[in-house]
Amino acid sequence: MNKSVKILGIAGLFILGACGHERSSTTGWNYNDPNNGGFEVNPYEEQETGPGLVFIEGGTFTQGRVQDDVMSDWNNVPRRVTVSSFYMDETEVTNTNYREYLYWTNRVFGPNYPQVYIKALPDTLVWRNKLAFMEDMVKYYFRHPSYQNYPVVGVDWLQASDYCKWRTDRVNEYVLVREGVIDWSQSPSDADYFNTEEYLAGKWAGKVKVPLPDYNPSNQTNGNNVGRNVKIEDGIFLPDYRLPTEAEWEFAALGLIGNTQFELISQRKIYPWNGHATRNPDEKYIGQELANFQKAAGDYMGVAGDLNDAADITSPVFSYWPNDYGLYGMAGNVSEWVMDIYRPMMPYDGFDLKPFRGNEFATQVKDQDGIVIQDSIQYNSDSDIVSIPGEVKYRPVDNQHKEDNLAFRRNYHESDERDYLDGDPNSSMYFIEGEAARAGHPKGKLMYETGSTTLISDEARVYKGGSWKDRAFWMSPGTRRFLDEHQSTDYIGFRCAMSRLGNPIGVAKPGGRY
Repeated sequence: MNKSVKILGIAGLFILGACGHERSSTTGWNYNDPNNGGFEVNPYEEQETGPGLVFIEGGTFTQGRVQDDVMSDWNNVPRRVTVSSFYMDETEVTNTNYREYLYWTNRVFGPNYPQVYIKALPDTLVWRNKLAFMEDMVKYYFRHPSYQNYPVVGVDWLQASDYCKWRTDRVNEYVLVREGVIDWSQSPSDADYFNTEEYLAGKWAGKVKVPLPDYNPSNQTNGNNVGRNVKIEDGIFLPDYRLPTEAEWEFAALGLIGNTQFELISQRKIYPWNGHATRNPDEKYIGQELANFQKAAGDYMGVAGDLNDAADITSPVFSYWPNDYGLYGMAGNVSEWVMDIYRPMMPYDGFDLKPFRGNEFATQVKDQDGIVIQDSIQYNSDSDIVSIPGEVKYRPVDNQHKEDNLAFRRNYHESDERDYLDGDPNSSMYFIEGEAARAGHPKGKLMYETGSTTLISDEARVYKGGSWKDRAFWMSPGTRRFLDEHQSTDYIGFRCAMSRLGNPIGVAKPGGRY
């Protein structure tokens, strides 16, 4: 259900400005007219579908439902929620996709900041096993062309999130080049690479090819229109690529749109396909496995001559049938990172529209003149890179800055809401923060004693779906597991998502709907 926007070219915008003007229905003043103040309203159809993405029409569903809770974790209590429409990658991010990211990173930051490139490298040592020969995978899986269309693994949650940020900038740069707004930078460097937020803040050092018309009479020079940069109001930039939320991933994996008649769901799904079995019931393909997973102890791919899933480890991302949204690999092959912080009761605690745990509210850092500040390379106490040159600098919202106005907000009062009502001071009657709790204060009690009684923390991230190492139970979209965001494995990959802006259906429908 891919839909693309038809963005007017720059020449078309100039022509529109020169012809008749649309009027404001509230003031009667012309839009896009410097003689009437120059307020701009640009022609727009709908959001463009970004490269690699599939449109996922949202709706309501029962999150957390599984056939059995064989692990007895009780961490997926069924609850009805609503997910807004969004976009998701058709497949997992492949080795080739990720190597493109590394290639660009090395070109731009390698000469002066090689640490940025090193930080992005996947951990190929995740393949090692003390009692198995896996050195061939360590050496060849990520680099060899035999595996170029296989899902990337050895990538932790932080690296996956950084990839999404990089992809946002590369796609938006491509859009501006395609629309003739900027020149393509053949030799980007750490001083002038394209960054979307940097461009919007007027800090980008590259070359503008044809600026957009600026109808603000204050910006005219000797009666001439000098033009301006693209703004969010133009609708040309795509929203950020990001990891999907847990609810989005689960909703997309189920693909209930294929079982929906009007507002009735005709058949419940255990897996991303109909039925209770993991084999294809179609006469043409009868008996073939619908996903890549471990069938039984010691059985990863079946018997020679008739391999059941034809994959001993991972498999190419298009190897099996897509679900009803057209998404491949939503069961088996590799498990996938999602945005959420893990809490056992999140399916029950979360808001019932777009549920998500993991918010850390931040705002751009500006100087005394209100100009956005660019960041430099910075490290945390563990010598991990937390920011790179050229990024727009952010800080947490707090009570030290009057402009944040937290005291008068009704919807949030903290910048870090990862542990809201499940780990924060309000979660326990005897919660005492800081050293008193850690020193065994008689009334001191941490909600989660990470590393001693639990692995749950504010850095524990959810991953969803089954993998080539898992049994069929984990291929049910309602199952959930977690891992520290700094860790990676040979069975966790990821795919990107993007928010859908505007109406949740898409192009205009007949009969008066949109």
